[in-house]
Amino acid sequence: MFNDIFPNVQMDQMWVATYETFYMTIISIIATFIFGIILGLLLYLTDRGNLWANSTLNTITASVVNIFRAIPFIILILLLIPFTDFLMGTIRGPNAALPALIIGAAPFYARLVEIALKEVDKGVIEAAQAMGAKAHTIIFKVLLPESMPALISGITVTAIALISYTAMAGVIGAGGLGDLAYMQGFQRRNFDVVFLCTVFIVVIVFIFQFLGDWSSRKVDHR
Repeated sequence: MFNDIFPNVQMDQMWVATYETFYMTIISIIATFIFGIILGLLLYLTDRGNLWANSTLNTITASVVNIFRAIPFIILILLLIPFTDFLMGTIRGPNAALPALIIGAAPFYARLVEIALKEVDKGVIEAAQAMGAKAHTIIFKVLLPESMPALISGITVTAIALISYTAMAGVIGAGGLGDLAYMQGFQRRNFDVVFLCTVFIVVIVFIFQFLGDWSSRKVDHR
């Protein structure tokens, strides 16, 4: 029955591609979360009236974030080919996609982090300062814990974007379901392969959305 509906699908290839998509997504989510938090904190803390207010540093950080957010992902991949080759030693396969995925997603997440931090009650921060709390204490004991539900919601949105990025990266041979759909499906006019790859990607999106929503509810004690 399955072979009648999907005559061109080879499930061993499908499972390998699914693993590659999960691999690229999970590694890039972890790195994006770390770098996004750092950039988001810089954007927030160096803004006017905050702990490390510094207009020059804020302008530089905001400019870097805005520039990389403005570049379409498929173009970013091409621009980063020399850097990727230098860093990873190859421009093909799941590992080669990671630099572009992280550099493309971290600035996007950084803005979500900044928004989440701005929603933290100023009174809580002022109370911590009044008790003599140092900057690192305010960051790790007030800002990040208070904004954690929004930070998790933000990384969930970013994860969904990253899944679509992995599919686009497949066009240049990065592996994963996007690569399989394009190389084995579209180019060979095997549209049953394209369809099943799409179904698998949608399932992955639902998994990450469910996990993100569940995690956000677990840490939200309001």
